[in-house]
Parts: sequence; structure tokens; C-alpha cells
Amino acid sequence: MTKFSDSALPAPLLQAVEQRGYSQMTPIQAQALPVMLAGKDVRAQAMTGSGKTAAFGLGLLAYLDVAQVNKLQALVLCPTRELADQVAKEIRALASTLPNVKLLSVCGGVPIQHQLSSLVHVPHIVVGTPGRVRDLAQRGALNLGSARTVVLDEADRMLDMGFMDDVHAILNFTRSSRRTWLFSATYPAEIEELSAGCQRQPQSIVVEQQHTASSIAQCFYKVEIAQKPQAVMALLEEQQAEACLIFCQTKNDTSQLAKTLQQRGVVAQALHGDLDQRQREEALVQFANGSCPVLVATDVAARGLDIKDLPLVISYELSPDPEVHTHRVGRTGRAGASGLVLNLVAEREGGRLERITPDLAEAPQWSKLPPLPAKPQFPQPSMGTLVIDAGRKHKLRPGDIVGALTGQAGLAGDEVGKIDVFPTRSYVGVPRKTLRPVQRSLQEAGVKGRKFRVRIL
Repeated sequence: MTKFSDSALPAPLLQAVEQRGYSQMTPIQAQALPVMLAGKDVRAQAMTGSGKTAAFGLGLLAYLDVAQVNKLQALVLCPTRELADQVAKEIRALASTLPNVKLLSVCGGVPIQHQLSSLVHVPHIVVGTPGRVRDLAQRGALNLGSARTVVLDEADRMLDMGFMDDVHAILNFTRSSRRTWLFSATYPAEIEELSAGCQRQPQSIVVEQQHTASSIAQCFYKVEIAQKPQAVMALLEEQQAEACLIFCQTKNDTSQLAKTLQQRGVVAQALHGDLDQRQREEALVQFANGSCPVLVATDVAARGLDIKDLPLVISYELSPDPEVHTHRVGRTGRAGASGLVLNLVAEREGGRLERITPDLAEAPQWSKLPPLPAKPQFPQPSMGTLVIDAGRKHKLRPGDIVGALTGQAGLAGDEVGKIDVFPTRSYVGVPRKTLRPVQRSLQEAGVKGRKFRVRIL
């Protein structure tokens, strides 16, 4: 265990830490704080609740020159107003032993005029959401050129909400010599690219492994071909997983299984190469934002799909390629979460089973299929998808959509689901129970003063 008192923190911050009741560092604090205090860039994999806010809060406060006024020194970007409020509260508490630290929170969903007035007196630290920070920077009200430290908190969530264009635009307003500290629970390709483009030789810190063999359980079921659709339904009914990815070997099996599941009351979509571009996009959008709990896909079509919280994978048919099977398994159990892979094995697939067995953590565990009730209760989606008939060609940005949803539509920031903006349309996930009132609100009030057609997908 590492004590804060053994760190290189200035005495006033050690006093603040003591007042907060902190003595031992969490793993992310013990690994990241020394690197931050050494002035290096950090890219850290850390979950909510890991102590990362105190880590980067103490890091940026250690560099703060309180005597320097009229220049912004640190910027923290957060995906939602609620998280920004929490981060601002924590940093204020840690700064309580420093004299005259000014911190300003700037988020969408609230009138901008008050923030414009507050920026007349330049704060030392700004904590905000990407859409509003970009808006203020483009108006010339927020000068980011003096910021020496930029923190990207929960970067993968900002990606999910469609804020990457805003983040890149904001970073272009900052100096190239800044320190950049990036925190993310997962590292999909887009976050890797963001890190490569905005950080200088960052120190990588991993607190939670992406997935380990011990966090993923595999079960095997002996099921003949004709009985596999029934077996899938029985497993879906038993598991009640919020999201399940089912892998099929052929496009025909994918299409037929999805159709059978839909006819039996399962909210499912198919994803394969014969679908047109829009059909593929909408299937992926709905699965990623929680509007469709079951996605039936071929391995090729699912390539590049990155869902952080995927508790269940079903192999409808074993792949003849052991590497493909490993790839399927790796879709679940990410970011320290547990995962489950259920494999349906027909007698003719015995040779495939033999090929994948050497790569298994243990010998195949055979299980008995659960019975399918006469009136099964399949998983129902918690979210729904709204389609806005406007996109990048209409200069519509994710921040505009978040602002409309948290403003006139009355949603909390953490209720706004994944946002996907395409050239001529945009998709956003919202809680299913609010789907119709939110759709009416956006239709009537518009987005950023402009009215577009809004419909339920």
C-alpha cells in the first residue's frame, strides 16, 4: 500500500488529502500520480469508483500557479453534466487548502449567458462537457491556449455519446506543449487513435485488465442443428442478459435465426453482408445503445463491433477456425467485468471442438439445456432509439443533441445514451419509458433553434 504522505505532493495538498480522510492510495492513484507529478502524459485504464478523479485532481492542482490570474491553466472534459459536477466538487474540495482557486463548471443543458458572464473573470480551472466548451471557445469567450493541463475523463463514454469531433476541435485550441491525461475504462480503436494524435509518449497504466480467462466462463451444449433455435430461446430466457451477441457461420443462418427469434417475441436484429449500408448501421446503432438486446451476426459483419458491456455471447455453430473462436470469446468479459460464452455443438462439429480445446483454460464444461417455458419472458430493451433527420451536413453536432435532450426534453445527462451522427441523420438512445414524450419535445422545440423531423426507430 502507498501512502499519500510518501508522495511528492505539496504540503497544502497533503493537508487537503488528510482532511478528505484519504491515507492509502488506490491502485490508479499509486500508479498515475507519480507520472503526472513528473510532468508526463498519462493514458490510464480505470473504471468509475477507482479514485481517478482524486488522482488527476491532485495532479493538476500540484501544477497550479494561483498567483497567475487571467489565464486558464487546466481543462477537464467529462461526458455528462452530472459527472462534470462530481469532478468539480472533488477538485474544489482538494483545492480547499490553496488560496483563491477559481474553478468554473461549464456544461450544456443550461443557459449559456450565466457562463459567459462568469468567464469575464478567467478561472484557473474549467470542468465541462465537450459541446459547451467547444461552443464557448469558438465564441472567443474561453481562451484555451494558456491551458497547461488537459484531462479527458471517461473518454470512451465521450466516444459513445458522439463527442469525438468536439474533443478534437477543443484540443486544436490548446497549446501543443500541454500535458494530456486520458482516462478510459476501455480502449477501442477510436480512443487509441485519439491518444496517438494528442499525447506525447504517454505512460500507459492499466488497473483493470481488458479481459482474462478467469473472468470469462464457457459452457458447451450438445444440440443438433434442428433444435438450435429452440436452444437459443431457452438460453436467452434463462440468462436474461441485457445484451447478447449470437455468432452464426453463414448469412442465411443469421437471417433465419433473427427472423425466428423476432417471431417468438425476442427483440433481435440481424447483421450480415447482404444488408445495405443503412440497415447495417441501424442494426449496430440499436445494439450499441441498448435498444436491441440481441444481435445475430456473422463473424465478418461483427468485425470492428466494440461493445463495452457485453455479458453474453452465444456461438450458434462452432467456428472451424480456433482464432475466430478466441475472437468471439474476447467480445465479452471486458474492463474487468465477467462474461459468459455459450457454445451450441452439433455432433458434426466434433472436429471443430477438438481444434479449439487446446486454447481453452480448462476442458470443455458440458451443461444441460434449460427447458423453454410455455410463456417465456425474453429480455426487453431499456432504451429506445430516436432518429433525427439531420446530421453533419446540417452542422448538427452531438453536443447540440445533448443540449436539447437535457434542456427542453428534461433528461438528465446520464440518461442520454449513445449518439451517432451521420451525414444526413442522427441517432440517439433514450430511456424507453421516455421515448414518446422526448420525441414530441424534440419535434416541437427543435435542436439548437432548428426544427427537424424526429421519429422513433
